[in-house]
Parts: sequence; structure tokens; C-alpha cells
Amino acid sequence: RKIIFEKQWFYLDNAIGHIYGTTFEVTNGGSLQPKQEVEETPTETKEAGTDNRNIVDDGKSQKLTHDDIKALKDKGIKGQEIVQQLIENSTTFRDKTEFAQDKYIKKKKKKYEAVITIVKPSTRILSTMYYAREPGKINHLRYDTLAQMLTLGNIHAGSKVIVMETCAGLVLGAVMERMGGYGSIIQMYSGGSPVRAATSCFGFPKLFFDNLHEFPLSKVHSLLSGTLSTETLPSHSEENTLMEEESNGLTGEKQTSLQETEEEPTTEAAMEINQTEEQETIDINANDVEFKENKEKENKENVREKQIKQWERRRKLIEAASLLGEKNADGLIVASKFHPTPLLLSLLEFVAPSRPFVVYCQYKEPLLECYTKLRERGGVINLKLSETWLRNYQVLPDRSHPKLIMSGGGGYLLSGITVVLDKGKSDSSNLEALKMEEPSPKRCKVQDLHC
Repeated sequence: RKIIFEKQWFYLDNAIGHIYGTTFEVTNGGSLQPKQEVEETPTETKEAGTDNRNIVDDGKSQKLTHDDIKALKDKGIKGQEIVQQLIENSTTFRDKTEFAQDKYIKKKKKKYEAVITIVKPSTRILSTMYYAREPGKINHLRYDTLAQMLTLGNIHAGSKVIVMETCAGLVLGAVMERMGGYGSIIQMYSGGSPVRAATSCFGFPKLFFDNLHEFPLSKVHSLLSGTLSTETLPSHSEENTLMEEESNGLTGEKQTSLQETEEEPTTEAAMEINQTEEQETIDINANDVEFKENKEKENKENVREKQIKQWERRRKLIEAASLLGEKNADGLIVASKFHPTPLLLSLLEFVAPSRPFVVYCQYKEPLLECYTKLRERGGVINLKLSETWLRNYQVLPDRSHPKLIMSGGGGYLLSGITVVLDKGKSDSSNLEALKMEEPSPKRCKVQDLHC
């Protein structure tokens, strides 16, 4: 398969069998060849200027044109030699400072040297890639915010976690990686089926998906109210009867065909007469019968496959419903494009007491509303609304400094811990609080006015 990445196209056939972290060089024809490590010989001291104030970027400092560089590539000259040619034909390279020269060489190497390193996928790499290239698909969830979610949610092996996310499966993949295939995960989803585009990029083994369950959001209310109606699974006896019906149908067809062949005339004279007159019609009829039989078999197989898929989906739905019905989940993580308040208030019913929950939102206002609703409802402690701040630093000899371009915001997190909710006490305390809101003198004045 042809792969296009960073304006380079290549085939991954030669990469199979090599370890992760191997660096390849793209040769002519798009094939990958492992790059041999070449020891850099100490070069002579470079001529460098004291500052860059007299350098004017007018586009005339480079003598090589685009056609000249293309001709060098056609001759088979590699990227390192092209970079050397660009340095020699630059009129302003020697006037630049040493730092500016290193920056220029690094930039040209990245453009003209076709070098690729294949690394093992991880949460850090995938979250950085999604945030840099397609942040809208993951609701602008920054990688440091994702790390905070995994920490605040206490995600570890052997736990039972509920995940509700619309981040293309990135949060789900991060939870699965942290759990290492031990424990159970229940993914809540909206629509027809869950989205796991980013989860498939992790390359998890089949063992990781054995304990992954999904449950639709549309049936959460019916599950909480106890009115969830799922059709009963077909038993083994029903499956056996279906198999017997199919086999009986096939045997019946075979028996009828045998009877037809027995009823045909067996005399040699009759066979010779019929052979000359009805040979063409028999061939046509035989083809029609074969075509009909094949079509019927295909239809039966398609119906059978659909039934098996329906049974499998129903079985998974019942398994997820039974896991949620226990109401003993060890954690809850919400990172979706929907309003967090109704989601959190309904999903908290499935979380056991003294367990953490984390809610991510790109904006602060929905989480503020969620914060106030939780305080009114009760049943949670240690509520915190936080925003992580990230600053990247360039660390190089004699020029370490914060990078000029940095992220404006990575979203907001609402975290807390569940506790047992006493509904009777909470209702009475709310009534008392409402009574104490209005001072008594004001009530008296209002009564006097009415009188």
C-alpha cells in the first residue's frame, strides 16, 4: 500500500520484520532501506557572522533554482549532498550567526532528507499527533489534560471503568493502555455504534478487547428505571432446530432430485431419442436450477449471518447492562461534545461510593453549571474545577528559553469523589436552607403591606 506522509510517499514492505525505532531512508521508487549510522567527521571551524542585522530576506540569496534542485534529485543525488549544495550556493550563509546556521541546516535537512523512523504507537504520541493535526476530532483535548484525566480518574489494572467520550476513541485507548488488558471497561456511546478510530491505531492485542463492553446512551434511562426490555437470546435448542431445518431442507432437495432421476426412462433406445431432441433444453434447465440453488444458498447464508450478528449484539448489550446494573464501577470518565450535566448526573448512579470521576469540557461555563448542580444534589465531595497550563521550553546550549508559540488553553476538568447519598437528609436540609434564605424582617414588612 502506498503511504503519503509529510510530502513523502513510500511503501512499508521492507519495514516488516524490523524493530520499532528503526530509521529508514526513502530510496527511488518509494522503497525503505535501513539507514546506516555514519560517524560525523569533525569539520573545520565555520565562518560565522556576529549578528543578523544586515541580512535581508529578499529571495535572491540562493543561486540554485527549483529546477536545479529537481535536476539534482533526478541524477540520484541524496538529501545530504543537496543540503551541501544549497549551503555553498547561498550568499548570506557565512554572514549568519552560528545559531542561525545550525537552524538553516536543520530546516533544509528536514525538507530534502527523506528519513523516516517508525515508532511504537502510544498515548503520548497519538494524543500529540491528534492535537497538532486534527484537534477538532478530539474536542481540543491537549495531551497534558489527558494525562491529568488518567491520574484523577485513578485508572489502573483490574478496575471497572465507565468511559463516555466523543474524542474518536483516543480517551478509550488511553484507558485501555493504562489498564493493560486487566479489568473491564464499559464504553457509553450515542448513535448506532461506538467510534473507535483512534483506538485501532494503538495496535492492541485481542485480549484487550475481550473485556471491552459498549452500552447506548439512549437506554440508560430505561436501565435506571428498571424498564429495559431486551429480547431474549436464542437458546442452544433454537439454534439446533434452525440447523436441523436447514439440513432437512437440503436433504429434501436431494431426495426429490434422486426420485426424479429414478423415474426417468432407463432403456437405451429412449435415452438415445431424448438425447438428440432435448439436449439443449436440458442444459438450459440444469443451468437455471444450479443458479437458483446457489442463490437460495446465498440468501440463507446471509440471513444466518444477520441472525448471528443480532444475537451477538444482543448478548453484548445484556452483558453490559448486567455490569452497569451492579452499580459498583470504580471510576467514571466523561469527555464528550454533549453538555456534561445530564450525562454526569445519570452516569454517577452506576459508580460505587468513594470512587473518583472526571469530566472534561473545552469550555468552562458548562462545567460551572455542572458544579452547582452537583453541590445542590449532594453525594460528592472534593469537587474541583481546574485548568492545566502548559509551556514548552527549548533546551539547547546557550539558548534555552520558553518557546514563543504556545497553546492558549487545553480545556477544563471537573473532578470529585462519590459518597453515599442520604436522600431523606438531603431533602430536609434543602428545605431548611430555602427557609433560611429570606430574613424574617423582610417577610414581616411584606405582610404589613398586604394588610
